[in-house]
Order: sequence, then structure tokens, then C-alpha cells
Amino acid sequence: MSTVRCASLQCGKITDSSLKCPICLKQGIESVFCNESCYKDGYKQHKAIHYAKEGDSSAYDPFPKFKYAGDLRAQYPLSPKRVVPEDIVRPDWAENGLPITEQKNYRTSKISVYNKEQIKRIRKACTLGREVLDAGAAHIKPGITTDELDEIIHNEIIKRGAYPSPLNYYNFPKSVCTSVNEVICHGVPDKYVLKEGDIVNLDVSLYYQGMHADLNETYYVGENIRKEVVNTVETARECLKLAIKLCKPGTTFQSLGDAIEKHATNNKCSVVKTYCGHGVGEYFHCPPDIPHYANNRTPGVMKPGMVFTIEPMINEGVFQDVTWPDDWTSSTKDGKVSAQFEHTLLVTENGVDILTARYKKSPGGPRNRIK
Repeated sequence: MSTVRCASLQCGKITDSSLKCPICLKQGIESVFCNESCYKDGYKQHKAIHYAKEGDSSAYDPFPKFKYAGDLRAQYPLSPKRVVPEDIVRPDWAENGLPITEQKNYRTSKISVYNKEQIKRIRKACTLGREVLDAGAAHIKPGITTDELDEIIHNEIIKRGAYPSPLNYYNFPKSVCTSVNEVICHGVPDKYVLKEGDIVNLDVSLYYQGMHADLNETYYVGENIRKEVVNTVETARECLKLAIKLCKPGTTFQSLGDAIEKHATNNKCSVVKTYCGHGVGEYFHCPPDIPHYANNRTPGVMKPGMVFTIEPMINEGVFQDVTWPDDWTSSTKDGKVSAQFEHTLLVTENGVDILTARYKKSPGGPRNRIK
């Protein structure tokens, strides 16, 4: 007999209850809740998997009154929460959505310095993260949905005995973030069909042997890409490379934003200020915070054994962002495109090690700017 977990993203506990959502029953969707309280408390997120009308499985916009900044629209219903085998070690938010240990650690403001044994495990997690990102990116093409990419990436993570870190993190409903065109970050995989000329960012994070890996890249969909889009993507790629070159013992985290914003501005792009890089390893997110914009006042100096991400989000137009009603998807305020690249980095005695570095055969990669 297979294990059944409560369908509420705020619970997720193993249950032998037979309480089912009445709408799911009508629409042929499998879902079980522990009790009436779990059903009511989790319904806001749960209803995202319902079809607009009984018997109609076509995509629909769940936020018809929302003033989207660009052309992209949410495309529901979402697929049900994907299953993680019981033998895979889970972070504490896997059941109720709350990263309690991470929250407690953040209050200390302490930047972790990892020992050799811990670094070995972080390296392994990052190697798996690169494998998973490459496996997902290999399927990017016009005609595939972002939800199909989520399924591929979820399965690749599970196949490696790891847990997809985003899944149920503060009730995030999917195993990867897929951010298309004007979406800056935290895009929720849905029924949106990628088309020729799009760009899409895959943000992969996984939890393995007690450590998290975190990396992302922005990919071109097809060949017919607008020149302003190519400029934005390549500027973001270059901003990350420039920042990594600065990393070594003694470098301040504050200084990275100066180099990133200077390069972005020189290429007529802007830098998002709302989101930042962060420490990673034992925790999904932890100190230090690493802003990507100039003249920031973030504290901290790099020391050997520190592990963190740099992940500049670069916009074609203005730097301001807006959040969709799903409380996750962040879009540019003017509807123009945004691109992002991220690596997990280890400070060494002499410099920095890119733990999530690309392989020679990794999908994607830079393109020449269009004149």
C-alpha cells in the first residue's frame, strides 16, 4: 500500500484519512486531506490545480483582473504537487512549508565557514545540481510547457536521491522556478507553452546529504531572438563572470554590486534591487546577503570556507519589479525582459571555486550580440 500525504501544502503529513476535495472528485484529481481544518487552511493554494470548469482541461488565466506588466499570463490549472519517495531525506519545510531551522539561523547573522567534510558534501550536491539543470535545459524548445520542464527536473532530482529544495518552501508548489521573458524570478511552472523568441530561466536547487546546491541559467528558445533580448541575456551572463573574478579572501561582499551595476549600465540595462545572492549549504538561504546593485551597505568579508551564490537579475528596461497575485512570480514593472545567471561559489585560500560550473557540453551558452 502506497503512502498517502495530506494534499494541503501547509501540512503534508502522512495520513490514512479518506477526506477528499469535492471539486477534485468531480474533476478526477487525486487529493486527500487529514481533516476539515487542513482542507480549509490549505484551500487557497490547493485550488490552483482545479480546472476552470468541470470537464474543461484547457488553460485559463486565474487572475483576469490583474494588470500584468507584459504579455505573459499565468496559465492554470497547475499540476498536483509531485511525489517525493519516502526514503529521500527532506528539509523541514517539506511538510508544512516553514523552514524553521533556516529562520533561526538567519537571526544569528553568522556567516558559515565550512570544514573539509562539509565542503565535500556541498561539492557533491552542486555536481548533482549541474547534472539536473543540464538535463532540464536539454528539453527547452518551442512547444514544451514550463510544467513539463518541472516534471523533467523533478524526476532527475529524485533519480539522484535528492529533494527539490523549492518544493513547498514557504508553500511554493513546484520543484523548480521557470521564469519566462519579463519574469525576473520565482516563476511558477504551469501550462504556458514556450514559443520561438522566448527566453526562460531555470532555477534549480536540490538537497542532498544535508546540503543544498543552487544554480540557474537563462536560455534562448529557438533562434529568432530580438537583439535587445540578446543584449540583456549576455549582459547578465557577463555580470556574473565579472563578479566571480573579484571573489577571494578579503573581498567585501559589498563591492560585488559596484562591478555588476557598472557593467549593466554600460550595456544600457538595469539591476534588480529586491532580490539578492545568499549563503547556501547547510541552509537553502543564509547569511551573507549579496545585493547586486552599486553602493549597497551589506556587511561581510570573504574568508576561505564560505559558500554563497551570486545571481544578478538584469533588466532590459527599468529595475523595478511587481509581484503577481500568486505571491511568487516577480515581473519587471515595464514588461520588458529580465535575465539571470547563478552559481554556487566556494572561497578558497587563493581565490574562488565555481561549484556549479558548466561542462563543455552543457546546453545553452553565450551568443554574439546582434548589431
